[in-house]
Amino acid sequence: MELEAFKITVLPLRKKMLDYSLRWVAPADAEDIVQEAFLKLWSIREKLDAYRSVEALAIQVTKHLAIDKLRGRKHWVEESEGAHILSDSHTPEEQLEERDAVARVRRIIEALPGLQQTIIRMKDIEGYELAQIAEITGTQVEAVRSNLSRARKRVREQFLQMNK
Repeated sequence: MELEAFKITVLPLRKKMLDYSLRWVAPADAEDIVQEAFLKLWSIREKLDAYRSVEALAIQVTKHLAIDKLRGRKHWVEESEGAHILSDSHTPEEQLEERDAVARVRRIIEALPGLQQTIIRMKDIEGYELAQIAEITGTQVEAVRSNLSRARKRVREQFLQMNK
């Protein structure tokens, strides 16, 4: 499935996916789940034509991500947010500090302009290449590189400012 077909077939399902994820988790988490579901669907876009109902698949992916979110709430920080799973060897204080740092970075990223936010998540969290991001976002590779640089600089500056 090409980009245009993906936009026509999958993107209009956003409201249904969001409504479904809101049954499971809080609104802030529901938005993240829908974003993650879109990224998963995008990663298997070549196989989407084989499914009878892309909508059913999208809801199923959303459901599994919501369940994963609920299961993992206790002792780990999402890998998709650029952190790592917290081991039992960390002291409670270290775990708290790590969660707090991840939450601060997440808030900083959420405050970025839309395109920068999308690009930094796709590159640094999901691992997409610059050319892939340019294709998905409909921008040039140089624009992606420039926005990524600005986003990283802003996150770094604001994080350091918060830790003074």
